[in-house]
Amino acid sequence: MTDTSKIIVNCLPLSDAERQAFLDAAPGIRQEFAGNPIERGTMTWKAHVPAELKSQATAVIGNIPPAECHDYPHLEWLQTWSAGVDKYVAPGVLADGVTVTNATGAYGQTVAEHLFAMMWSLMRNIPAYARQQNEHRWHDLGRALTPAGATVLVIGTGDIGSHFAALCKAVGARTVGVRRDAAKPAHGIDEMHGFDELDALLPEADVVALAVPAAPETTHLIDANRLHLLKSTCVLLNAGRGNAVDPTALARALAEDQLHGAGLDVTEPEPLPAGSPLWSEPHCLITPHVAGGNHLEVTERRIIAIALENVRRYAAGEPLTNVRRR
Repeated sequence: MTDTSKIIVNCLPLSDAERQAFLDAAPGIRQEFAGNPIERGTMTWKAHVPAELKSQATAVIGNIPPAECHDYPHLEWLQTWSAGVDKYVAPGVLADGVTVTNATGAYGQTVAEHLFAMMWSLMRNIPAYARQQNEHRWHDLGRALTPAGATVLVIGTGDIGSHFAALCKAVGARTVGVRRDAAKPAHGIDEMHGFDELDALLPEADVVALAVPAAPETTHLIDANRLHLLKSTCVLLNAGRGNAVDPTALARALAEDQLHGAGLDVTEPEPLPAGSPLWSEPHCLITPHVAGGNHLEVTERRIIAIALENVRRYAAGEPLTNVRRR
């Protein structure tokens, strides 16, 4: 028997088999599939919901434009394909009572591998050698670093931080985590500490990796004072939120050789302005916020699996997973 009070609009770019899996997960609920399978494997997933479905939908799977959220008068639940949902949980975007769930758990592998690649590239001076290649120069840049035996400080030990720590441990690093609840363990972390201990931990770190969400308390978490606490051989990495690192202080620290290098997949602001000195800093490796997204096929599969489980729960009246508090 079909529950006519609920309509799920699914904007994921699904195959026929995947659409059938969603139908099987919620046999009593009407589901409409608005995703374009051609977008699979691209960076351009779009949530195009027909106007007549906007007025009927009680659930949407996809990153609909926040400015259009008021077009969904019956919306009960929004499942995003992103991990970040700041733009949806902001005051006034969604009506009171709408549940927002995200795709946390889908991006840990891809972001962690990107961080790991940046770390090792900087340790081996690869960005500087790449610049020399562009200049047709053959010059030994001297001593390199290794993660073997290094102390890796991971600030933010959720899905991304935990994955990154596990990769570092696999090549012989010691991992130290920092999170709000220091009593809560995380896979890949050898020892856990609270944010109140951060200043004491920074001077011992060979690598500092940030994977923190946007929050007032994480804005410029790494500022000029904390950059001064780092070893001159330290590598700083950021793939969480750009504003966790003060860009002016970082540019100055790199110019003065206060640390070995920095790898940034996120910046403040984004895109990084063309006039930023970080672009020309030889010890800074910058990528344009591409660590996440659906650059890996496995990420797409995990996004779909998270949404599928929540569709099953929605149909069964069970609590949803990955709920973001508003």
